[in-house]
Parts: sequence; C-alpha cells; structure tokens
Amino acid sequence: MKQDLKVRHGGKILADALVGHGLEYAFGVPGESFLPVLDGIHDVKDRLKFVICRQEGGASYMADAVGKLTGKPAALFVTRGPGATNGSVGVHTAFQDSTPLLMFIGQVGNDMVEREAFQEIDYRRMYGPMAKWVAQIDRVERIPEYVSHAFHTATAGRPGPVVLALPEDMLFAEAAVADAPHYKTARAAPAPADMQEIGRLLAGAQRPFVILGGGGWDAASVQSLRAFLEKNQLPAGASFRCQDLLDNRSPSYAGHVGIGIDAALAQRIKESDVVLVIGARLGEMTTSAYTLFDVPVPRQTLIHVHAGAEELGRVYQGAVLVNSGYPQFLEALSQLKLDGARWADWTRKAREGYLAYVQPQQLPGRVQYGEIVKSLAASLPDDAVICNGAGNFATWVHRYYSYRGYRTQLAPTNGSMGYGVPAAIAAKIVAPERTVVAFAGDGDFLMNGQEMATAVQYGANVIVVVVNNGMYGTIRMHQEREYPGRVSGTELHNPDFAALARAYGGHGETVEDTAQFAPAFERARNAGKPALIELKIDPEAITPTITLSALRAQGLARSK
Repeated sequence: MKQDLKVRHGGKILADALVGHGLEYAFGVPGESFLPVLDGIHDVKDRLKFVICRQEGGASYMADAVGKLTGKPAALFVTRGPGATNGSVGVHTAFQDSTPLLMFIGQVGNDMVEREAFQEIDYRRMYGPMAKWVAQIDRVERIPEYVSHAFHTATAGRPGPVVLALPEDMLFAEAAVADAPHYKTARAAPAPADMQEIGRLLAGAQRPFVILGGGGWDAASVQSLRAFLEKNQLPAGASFRCQDLLDNRSPSYAGHVGIGIDAALAQRIKESDVVLVIGARLGEMTTSAYTLFDVPVPRQTLIHVHAGAEELGRVYQGAVLVNSGYPQFLEALSQLKLDGARWADWTRKAREGYLAYVQPQQLPGRVQYGEIVKSLAASLPDDAVICNGAGNFATWVHRYYSYRGYRTQLAPTNGSMGYGVPAAIAAKIVAPERTVVAFAGDGDFLMNGQEMATAVQYGANVIVVVVNNGMYGTIRMHQEREYPGRVSGTELHNPDFAALARAYGGHGETVEDTAQFAPAFERARNAGKPALIELKIDPEAITPTITLSALRAQGLARSK
C-alpha cells in the first residue's frame, strides 16, 4: 500500500470518484444496501447534490432530465430488488432517448449471491438489453476504474445509460487507491470523402429535406446548424420530441416529424429527392411506422449521420452513412457551399405549411387547450423549459408550442408516462433562474405526482398544468377506432388536483374556462412555491383535430 494514499471505505471511494469526474447531481431513494455511499456523499455534499425523491421511477426521470438538459451524466441511486425495478423506467427512457445516465444499485453481499437472497437480482441479465454497459464492482480497489469506464461509456458516441451494481460488503470494505482524472468524451468525425459526396448530392438536389434528432448535441452545434440551414435555405423538421434543436421561428423550420405529423409535411418528405438525417434514429416514430421511407432502400437519396455506428444501416440503406458526433459533423458541414436558390420556393412552401398547421382549431368545451398552449408560447421567456410525459394531451404541446432555444424541451422519445413532473423538478433544481412548466395528463400526473413533495422540499418552483379529461386518452382514442362504443379499462376517477397540490404545500388552481387561465398562470408564477393548474377539458376534445364522437362514428362506419 502506498503511504501517501488515504484508506477509505468503498462508499467514500465511490463518492470521491463521482466528484472527480464532475458529477453534480444524484437522485434516489435511500436504501440500506448502499449506506456507505450516503456516508461518502456526506463528505462531498458541497460539490455533489443528492436529491431525495419519493419513488425510484421519479428519481430515474430526474436523472434523465439532467442528462438531457446539461449533456452531462447525472446519477441515479436505488436499492436492490424493488428499488432497481422501479428505477428501470428511467434507464429505458435514457437508452431510447440517447441520454447519458449512471445508475448505481445496492446489491446483496458477495457471500450471498446466487442464493436468491433478500431482494437479489442479477442486474447484468436484467439491464443488459436497455443499457450501454452493465457490470458489478466486486472488489473495492477497482471502484475508480469502473467509474471511469462508466463515464466514458455513457458519454462516448451515442450517449446512453450505464448500470453498476454495488455489493454491500464491497462498499463497507476499505482500500487505499488513487482517484482517476476527469473523463474525456470520445466522438467520431466525418471523413473528407464523405463530406465531398454529401456536398455533391445536396448540390444536385431539387427538393432536399433535413431531419434532426437524437441526443449528443450542444448549444454551439445547434447554432451552427441553424446558420447553415438558413444560409442555404434548406427546410428542416425535428424528430419526435426533439423540436428544440432548431428555433421554431426559423424560416427553415418545417415542423415536427413525430406522432401526429402533419399529413402535408409527411407527403413533402416522401416527395423529397435528398434527405439528410442528422442524429435521428429513423425508428418507428420518426418514420411514421416506417412509411416515410421504403425499407430497406428509400426512394429518396438518404444521407444518414449518427453518433452510434450500430444505427447506420440498421433499417435503411443510405447513399452516404456517416458515423460522427454532431458538433464534429456540423463543423465540416458548415464548409459546404450550396446554391439555396435552387429550392428556395420548396422551402418557403414548407414553412408556410407549418405556420398554417399550428393555428389552433375550435373544439368542444369551455377550455380551449390549443389557445392556452399558443398563448404560453407567446408569453414565456425564450429559455423557458417545457416538459411533458406521454398521452394525447402532449400532442397539443408538440403542435402549438414554439420552441425557441436549445434544451427548452424535455420529453421522453420512448413515450413514457409520468415523465413531465419529475423532469421539470430536476430542471428547476439545475436551472432555478429559468421558468419551468410541465404539462401532464390526469393519468400521466398520477404516475409521479408524488414528486411534488420533492419540489416543495427543494424549493423547485415549477408550474404543472394538469390536463384532466377523466380518461387514459390515448388508449381511449385507439379503443374508439378499433372497438367503437365499447369502453373498457380507460375511465379515470380523479382527485381534486388543485387541492392535492395545496396538500403537498404548493399552490393550486382550477381552470374551467379559457379566460381563467392567464390570471391563474400569473398567480402560479408569482406564488413563490411549486404550483399546479388543473384544466378541466371536455372529454370530447380527444385530439387537436377530432372529437371522441367523430372517432366513434368513423369506427362504427368501418365495422359495418
């Protein structure tokens, strides 16, 4: 043992390693299986903030949200068994959303493994399909090595989650080891020959289109992207829930290439002759269930750029496939010289189509949800953070809110319910100076609404807008299409959401008419505490464009 090294138990070694790699935030629910870690965090609490959550699912969403917002990993700490299973939802979200995240799980001691000891699970097998790397640290002296590997893996290439199990006896054991230096992010860069070919293909295009998406961007690359698109008059759309990669006010922005895509935009992509995809995975959501492009060879000339080499050619063969980080690719792309006049009219029409699409339509009920979202887009600061989970309520936000800056949208591309509230709380903890608004459906809110207690505890003064229509709206929509009039398993009997917010120590309001919203929101913003506004929505307003009765009628007509 080196005399200049201090003997520490495993929990202290781990806490020191996390701080050494620049980790600032950890989220979790305490468990006896990782008590030494909590002890270690106590000594570094001025540099590492441990946020105590109410359920591991909410904690996992918070860790994912910080990774999205900052581009740097946050940590999730859960205890073994039930804690690990609860926390899995955020790991799956981080994997599909390409978010860097570190999950640490307390584990049974090495002397008890493979006995089905209390709450024992083999996490390598459990988490293998939904993480970039899963391992167990069996020897205390190897903690710095494993943690360094975890940071490098989570941030390299296509970002994603890493899971490390921590046997209890290992954490209590002591060792004298050196800490590793701060990790470095490894990203590929495009080859000059690929850039020459991309330039040739774009220069010869008549109807080009650009699709943006994925994780691994930064503010500088997003600015470079906007400059390139506008300079060359290229039209661009954002993949599912990645709408903040291009300021929606840009003359190049043509809309959301995700669930509920504008039919005219979908047709425009089908008619494009060259499609440049940067960062999007070309999965089910981005391709409208694989209908925008022929499989495996699209009719359009496809240029696909992705940070993960395994995504290139996974479904679609491209004319050019580029494995690159997005900052590196944008640096090279900005050097291309194109004649945007060739397709200026094509881009102008795409923009006009988008502007027409985002005008709210009148729907049944005294609360016009679309008008409310549109009014918030006009009144909130450019850097306001908008969060949402999953459900039909989110389609209004995606359609009518104008995202004006990088990392102003936090939403799960894997369609995970319950995300919006914990994500908003995490965002407000990280960036207390920014306005943070979460939209949640009634079913969506009740999956993680208990984290309002976390918001109150930490003074995270978020504003939650609960859209209450008394049902699991997305499932009811599909139910009326497939089995019209046969309602089963989708009704909800809800609490008084405003009263519930007040019970947690927050501010609560109920809105039953559109005109009531603006003053209610202003009171919420000035409340000096976490706030919730419940919108009483007519159940007939099932989507931004069609009523529940009309859906049922269509279903009945098809069944005859």
